[in-house]
Amino acid sequence: MATTGQKAGLIRALSGVTAAYAVVLLLVVVSALLAFALNVAPPEAAEAPPAAAGPEAAQRPSGALKLPPKAEPVPFRALSPAELTGMIDVTSEGLRLPRISADGWMPWIAYSRRFDPAGPPARLGLLMMNVGADEPLMQRAIDDLPGEVSLAFLPGTPDLPRWLGRARERGHETYLMLPLEDPSGPAERGLKTIETSADTAENLRRLRAAMARGEAYVGFVVRSPGPVPQSEATLRPLIKEIADRGLAVVEVNPTADTAVLHRLTVELGAGYARSASVLDYKLAGNGVAGSLDRLVAWIGESTAGQTRRHAFGVAQPDSETIDAIVAWHKRPALPKTVSLVPIIGHFECREACMTRVNAQPAQLRP
Repeated sequence: MATTGQKAGLIRALSGVTAAYAVVLLLVVVSALLAFALNVAPPEAAEAPPAAAGPEAAQRPSGALKLPPKAEPVPFRALSPAELTGMIDVTSEGLRLPRISADGWMPWIAYSRRFDPAGPPARLGLLMMNVGADEPLMQRAIDDLPGEVSLAFLPGTPDLPRWLGRARERGHETYLMLPLEDPSGPAERGLKTIETSADTAENLRRLRAAMARGEAYVGFVVRSPGPVPQSEATLRPLIKEIADRGLAVVEVNPTADTAVLHRLTVELGAGYARSASVLDYKLAGNGVAGSLDRLVAWIGESTAGQTRRHAFGVAQPDSETIDAIVAWHKRPALPKTVSLVPIIGHFECREACMTRVNAQPAQLRP
């Protein structure tokens, strides 16, 4: 039977073990908490050095810190309520029209989709025009097409502000179709078209009615040729109004006859882009995908020392075309020399246009 002295010694020994165990346990807990906070695996007790580790040890986590995922680029500028309000002109008739703000913001720059100008210099673009005549197809174009595809809406589209907002949420740069007299084009709903037979005041009233149908768009898309695009007397006051309100012009014209519209945008200071590539032309070989492949091949033909080419194709919103673009986009990546960018990446801005741009504060420029 243990003596009183032996019992006291045993108690002291056990107390020492308990204290040591508590210290070890505390160290393990602290180590685990630190490892959890750093998102690494906690060290294992009595782990052998790497040289002596077996096959299982070779598969253990390395303990390196995990890097945060690469942030996706924000496609549109974050504009304050004051900046947005500054680009709206409320007329005496209650129309909300775009304008260049007192701070210098121009809608065609403020509302454009951003892209990396340091990317591959040969640029490809896609524009789907006349969106809005068929609601299910409009919804498919907005939801299914890549965000780099720009969309041009018919201004007579019901509930247009909501659809424009949804398109921007999906990453699409947006435009309005200029409502022109065109027997072969889609009919506008609730809007009178601009006509060569109408006087200037009436055509401007019709243009402003179209402008007021929505907000946060880059500019107008003009289908050429046609009576209005070929009439300088009719077109001049319209292009001046568009330019003075800080909007841009996109011309879709498969012919070489672009003299009037292009010249007026240069003279009056509007950003301008043009395409002659109709992707869903029914007689084109291999359909939309074949047209896109040929456009990419043409863009990529530039040789060293030459300015890289850029071009964009246009198409109508139908299921076959949307399916073809989606399937084409899922194919292997474009050549390293070619980048897919929104239509803003295809604009030219000459003397009068650059004067307007240079008048903006530096942070407001493209």
